[in-house]
Amino acid sequence: MKNISTNRIPCFRRWNRKGWSVFASLHRQVTIGVLSVSMSILLLSAQHVAAQEADSTVVRSLRIDEVGISGSQSSPMRNVLAVTPLFDRKAQAAAPVQTLEAALRLTPSIDLRERGGKGAQADISIRGGSFDQTMVLLNGIDFTDARTGHQSHSLPVDLEAISAIELVDGLPGVGAYAGAVNIRTAPLMPDYLRFDASGGSYGYGYANLSGAVTGQRFSLLGAVSYRRSDGYRHNTDFDNCNAFVRATWETQRAGYFEFQTGYQTREFGSNGFYAAYNPDQWERTSTALASLRWRKEVGRFSVGASASYRKNFDRYDWTRGTAMNRHNTDNVGAGLWADCRWSGGVTSLGGNYAYNHIYSTNLGELLDAPHGVYTHGKARHTGNVWVRHTVQGRRFDAAASAGISLTPYGESALWSLSGGFRPMAEFYVKAGISQSMRLPTFTDLYYSSPAQINNLDLVPEHAVTYHIDVDYTKRCWSFRAAAYYRAGRDIIDWVRREEMGGKWHSEQTSRLNTYGVELTGVYATDEGFLRRAALSYSYTTTDRNTDVEAQSAMDFMRHKAALSVEVRFLRRISFALTGSVYDRNGSYTDYPIAGNSQVKTLRDFKPYFLLDGRLSWAKGICRLYVDATNLTDTRYCDMGGIPLPGTWITGGMTLTIGMRR
Repeated sequence: MKNISTNRIPCFRRWNRKGWSVFASLHRQVTIGVLSVSMSILLLSAQHVAAQEADSTVVRSLRIDEVGISGSQSSPMRNVLAVTPLFDRKAQAAAPVQTLEAALRLTPSIDLRERGGKGAQADISIRGGSFDQTMVLLNGIDFTDARTGHQSHSLPVDLEAISAIELVDGLPGVGAYAGAVNIRTAPLMPDYLRFDASGGSYGYGYANLSGAVTGQRFSLLGAVSYRRSDGYRHNTDFDNCNAFVRATWETQRAGYFEFQTGYQTREFGSNGFYAAYNPDQWERTSTALASLRWRKEVGRFSVGASASYRKNFDRYDWTRGTAMNRHNTDNVGAGLWADCRWSGGVTSLGGNYAYNHIYSTNLGELLDAPHGVYTHGKARHTGNVWVRHTVQGRRFDAAASAGISLTPYGESALWSLSGGFRPMAEFYVKAGISQSMRLPTFTDLYYSSPAQINNLDLVPEHAVTYHIDVDYTKRCWSFRAAAYYRAGRDIIDWVRREEMGGKWHSEQTSRLNTYGVELTGVYATDEGFLRRAALSYSYTTTDRNTDVEAQSAMDFMRHKAALSVEVRFLRRISFALTGSVYDRNGSYTDYPIAGNSQVKTLRDFKPYFLLDGRLSWAKGICRLYVDATNLTDTRYCDMGGIPLPGTWITGGMTLTIGMRR
């Protein structure tokens, strides 16, 4: 019998694309034992004029013998607007950040102004705008608070559940005057259970329990957490609780459903938060929110609808323990849209409706009869109708939208134009122009106090924003440059008037033009000693009126630079360090004697430097870490006269159990 020898074909289950890899050296046929495929399905869905462009990521996992398929469903914001990534959980997992606010502080596009440590209270501003000019989206749903921008980003999600944060610039329509921040949540993996606990300086403690379950047609993400501190100075203690659930479900007949709900309670000492000379202020808020989104594909058509609701309670004490102001706000939203795909691109038609209502002890119109403890109330309705067309080619994309906004102040046209060109795989250029607006908040219109005078004659702010972005990515390197110009009119702010007894008056300047540039460079790899290095810089300026003393519109971040480095050594140990420099424009009134409003000094904001670090060790399901923020013990403030914490050290442990079926 003759023996026949056959050549065996080697089978590999792992590979990479390095020049020295086995694929490059064998010069022969090989068999891949495991094949992973990722899909990006573009869905032109919208929640309303703001959320029509917003992204929602849904993770699905289908298990087939030897083949794993993971799908991602998202709306193509890049075809319509400029979308800038601000935070990515996977890329920045080792960064010394524990809160949403800390994750946003280093990004060049965002001006984060904190009043207390560890996210106790903060304002988010975009590219020279104010906190009231920022729209806040959660998984593409608008949950911006109509009473005040101070509460808009008080959402019941922790950083552990957040997969990415992105800036949506130049959104047309009501609300996103300066842009929108979209916070996206997603599971760490299809099936897991995770526990995170940490503690440290100033009586700080944090615990988070989260997990996810994923099937062929559904996914469920849930998280609960508790965060507290005794405070870094008198009356800066806080207690925060969050609970959040997000579920997705898809059927062939009924379509795709996405549901999210959450609840948050927050209590915090507000030493100087709203009046720098008063150390005994205190605040408590509670927020409940929910949304449901549906989409159905029918041939070349797709239809969708959404509904959302946010309930917010707020109690403010001028002197802790004695209630001064109470607010009860309702924000309701609904949207309906349809898309048609044809040879000329995709045409979309839609509309949305929003209802805002408030009961208050001092905001709104006087009620005929008190509603519980509330003596004032006000409601308003807004709507938008829009049409949009997008074209997607191999090397270019373009989009245009037009519509009308219906508000209590009358009708306003809304529109946007954008386009992108990719001359090569690594290089992408995009540019656009859009019209945006925002309505006065209930606080802008009605708030009055011994130091403030309201203004019922305010009208909406309007802006036209021009932007251009250049992105270059090759192997481990990525670079981005952006430039923008915003022509704004009817800008709302609180301005100090000596002729009104030195009080702050809610009013509107005629024009405010804002210019800025942003530069970012990133090196990232999964191998070697240096794993990640990022350098960013931003510059902002306005043609502000220097003769006006205003609270927010004029106190913009002029220069901002940040450097972050992550290294890996001894196999399981990583060290991340971030250094940042901030130079704010403007001035503030300093009250050196607590409780005395008569002794005061006008001071300019001074540049400051912050250095944060994290050392972590990981093996299996366990990760241990130590964080240190403000290592240089810098004395600084984001809001006038409110000193922020010095060096703050915490340590913690994370246990992540991945479950297999």
